[in-house]
Amino acid sequence: MDSRNAIVVKGLGKQVADAGGSLSILEGIDFTIQAGAAVAIVGSSGSGKSTLLGLLAGLDVPSTGSVHLAGEDLFALDEDGRAQLRARHVGFVFQSFQLLPNLTALENVMLPLELAGKPARASAEAMLERVGLGARLHHYPRTLSGGEQQRVSLARAFVVEPALLFADEPTGSLDVATGETVIDLMFALHREQGTTLVLVTHDPQLAARCAEQIVLKAGRLST
Repeated sequence: MDSRNAIVVKGLGKQVADAGGSLSILEGIDFTIQAGAAVAIVGSSGSGKSTLLGLLAGLDVPSTGSVHLAGEDLFALDEDGRAQLRARHVGFVFQSFQLLPNLTALENVMLPLELAGKPARASAEAMLERVGLGARLHHYPRTLSGGEQQRVSLARAFVVEPALLFADEPTGSLDVATGETVIDLMFALHREQGTTLVLVTHDPQLAARCAEQIVLKAGRLST
């Protein structure tokens, strides 16, 4: 596989059982994302965006097709293998932040480094300083604003310098001004680290900042 391709998707489909038999959520999805690209997955509610993101990350299993992630056939691996692949290559940013409430900002950012067996404290402190939270290291999530929590989430995602970052509606819980600050940071870190950025968004302005867009309509690619 071409090493410049971070993600290669072929014939991807997802069907689920319903009262009428089977419901198709995604069908016939084919695309390639080059390493270092910034790509937005867009479409109306119910078009399959979040389902597609979950499949790209190996958090869900497709009914048909394949995903090659960082050169590996994602669904040739078992669940543990996919988790190990994510740990090596992937970072996540979620609309709901997904910070651990009983850990401080610093401890939340140190966690993925510790799990990877890497020196943690100095790198985590430097990354929190980079996102403007050097004075909030020892604050717990409940004492931080939504924008500050999302910046902790960004720091946690980027501190391991992932090859790929998946972001699911990263500004969905933020006001416009705070969202713009978070997005500026995310794209700055993306450029600095050369991380491949794949994000789901309803925001056309955010999507426009990406070099490419994958448009879904009723579970299919729309051209």
